[in-house]
Amino acid sequence: MPALTVEDARIRAAAVDVHSYHLGFDLTVGAETFLAVSTIGFSASADSTFVDVKPDELLKVTFNGELVGVDALDDGRLPLSGLRAENELVVEARMQYSHDGEGLQRTVDAADDRVYLYGMSSLESAPRYFACFDQPDLKAQYQLSVKCPEDWIVLGNGPATRVKPGEWEIAETKPLSTYFVTLVAGPYHQISGEHDGIPLGLACRQSLKEHLERDKDDLFTVTAQAFDEYHRLFGYRYPFGEYHQVFVPDFNLGAMENPGCVTFADSMVFRSQVTAAERSTRARIVVHEMAHMWFGDAVTMKWWNDLWLNESFAEYMAHRVSNVTEHVGHWTDFAFVRKWWGLQADQRSSTHAVAPDAVKDARESLDDFDGISYAKGAAVLKQLVTYLGDEVFLEGVNAHIDAHEFGNADLREFIDTLTEGRRRRSAELDRAMVADVRPGHDPRPSQQHRDHLAA
Repeated sequence: MPALTVEDARIRAAAVDVHSYHLGFDLTVGAETFLAVSTIGFSASADSTFVDVKPDELLKVTFNGELVGVDALDDGRLPLSGLRAENELVVEARMQYSHDGEGLQRTVDAADDRVYLYGMSSLESAPRYFACFDQPDLKAQYQLSVKCPEDWIVLGNGPATRVKPGEWEIAETKPLSTYFVTLVAGPYHQISGEHDGIPLGLACRQSLKEHLERDKDDLFTVTAQAFDEYHRLFGYRYPFGEYHQVFVPDFNLGAMENPGCVTFADSMVFRSQVTAAERSTRARIVVHEMAHMWFGDAVTMKWWNDLWLNESFAEYMAHRVSNVTEHVGHWTDFAFVRKWWGLQADQRSSTHAVAPDAVKDARESLDDFDGISYAKGAAVLKQLVTYLGDEVFLEGVNAHIDAHEFGNADLREFIDTLTEGRRRRSAELDRAMVADVRPGHDPRPSQQHRDHLAA
């Protein structure tokens, strides 16, 4: 399948506006494949476009009530023509389970032969288990229905309800990009909690149950403390309802920021005594993924060249916010470990700008998930906070979230909100200076005003 280029994405984003997905999954048909029915509602201002899907077998396609030949599928792209102002596409397909950590991953636990599934959608993986317009700036709301074995639980980006034995529904979500849609299904061990009105959940495979139970208080406490601090900093409550943290097997990354249902490598469920540094690192990863709920999920990059905005911001905020927990040493770790990772990446022939030009396609953008986009970018943000001042930086971040809530934005728009925040702050200081110059008052600028003028 050809990788999606930025030009492909711009043309398609100009042509369609995606409203809704209903994804139906039957996970009971066998060990190798499952059935997926993707119903997509979208409006269009062009005559043609294409949808992404990578099936084992394409069974049936219905577009605006009429059958479309399944042989139209060409290397993962299903062309659509004769678009109307409002459209409905239904794609029925037999899909393959994944065993490489991408798409809908199926793992058999060697400890007890139980089967566990989770969805990983990032960077070209979503079409491996449902049909979609797979690019970050085509957000839509999602509803899911799932048929599975009766002893399984189901989790996802919205609240999940067991409507009858072996059948689950996931409620409509906020607008999401395809790359952080997820589905978790299996006989997971689940622990429930709550903080400040937010339902919390932890889950892992049954063979790790005793270890997660031992760690639950630490994980829930870190999560609660981070929520409180993010709410204080942003003045904007967590917007995605429930907050589940699921520790899954055979995971390629440390974690993935799926709204409402973050997935982690289950190596983070400690099986034995570990050092304080290991617990501190895990806490920071938890807090990093939480930062994405605001910066990355509520507001998402338009194209992959701005992924550093997501990751650098989460890296910076994780080191900052983790200091409200009992786990310590985060800025020391940043100075001696994380920045070194960025420096090493910067010295290789593969070095790139923190904010590169939008020239790479979706597949090539994988190369930019490195120490530059995380650690060096976080160092840049840390410098920016020092330059602007914390109040101006946070005011700009909050304005950015308010302006682009559940939408997309790029670096220029982020800088614009920071610039506006600095302009307003300067105007406030100027007005305060003028107000100070009145009869009987010392007309000389205060130290605060002198510092402002010097900056």
